[in-house]
Amino acid sequence: MKELADIPLMILCGGKGTRLRDVTEILPKPMVAIGEQPIVWHIMKSFAAFGVKRFILCLGYKREVFVDYFMNYHLRTSDATIRLGHTPDITFHGESAESDWEVTLAGTGLEAMTGCRVFRAAKYLREDDERFFLTYGDGLSDIDIGKLYDLHLKNGRKLTVSAVHPEARFGQMLLDGDAVCGFEEKPPRGDGYINGGFMVMEKEFVRQYLHADENEYLERQPMQSAAAGGDLAVYRHDGFWQCMDNQREYALLNNLWDSGDAPWTKYWE
Repeated sequence: MKELADIPLMILCGGKGTRLRDVTEILPKPMVAIGEQPIVWHIMKSFAAFGVKRFILCLGYKREVFVDYFMNYHLRTSDATIRLGHTPDITFHGESAESDWEVTLAGTGLEAMTGCRVFRAAKYLREDDERFFLTYGDGLSDIDIGKLYDLHLKNGRKLTVSAVHPEARFGQMLLDGDAVCGFEEKPPRGDGYINGGFMVMEKEFVRQYLHADENEYLERQPMQSAAAGGDLAVYRHDGFWQCMDNQREYALLNNLWDSGDAPWTKYWE
């Protein structure tokens, strides 16, 4: 069995994030900062805590922002002495904690939907990559990546999706027949499950279910066909999960980070 360090993570980073428009007119949503680093960095750190060090970013909207960030990553995170002139030289002082990360910046089209992005980026998988992690570039969680991976291997399906509880958006009335007997404040989590990303996908899933059609959403026909064919499994996660889909959620994640007790850092060193 491959170690987690040998399994790449593909991150869907190409969308426009229109519901966070005040920020995403300047930055693509995965590059919106939580603290001093973009949310995509937090996602990568969470997987790196389990040994994952290879990343494939499916880019589209404002691709150049990702290029600038990762090309200048060492300068952003380390002290450096720069000698100017016709033959400039840079001396870095200290090693970046992420120096062993390998990041592939894969242009997957400005208008491509999620299924097409995965299909196009799959060419950057190595020949011996039988499977890979896949997640969205705007969601954080304290999911145990090791347990997720073990379940995927055990179930033998072509795709395992993490099922998470969305944030409950409203309080609820307590009813007794046609009478209201009280109110319950909004609980922190809803009762149902949604697809929270944090997936494990077999390369065979790409060959069997995905296509080059720009309008193909991974979450529609491909997943529906996989479910009908018995190729889709679920990993239930009842812990922390939060996407960053609007200004309120952006503020929430930053407040958690500023508190010094951000739940998604549970497995970080």
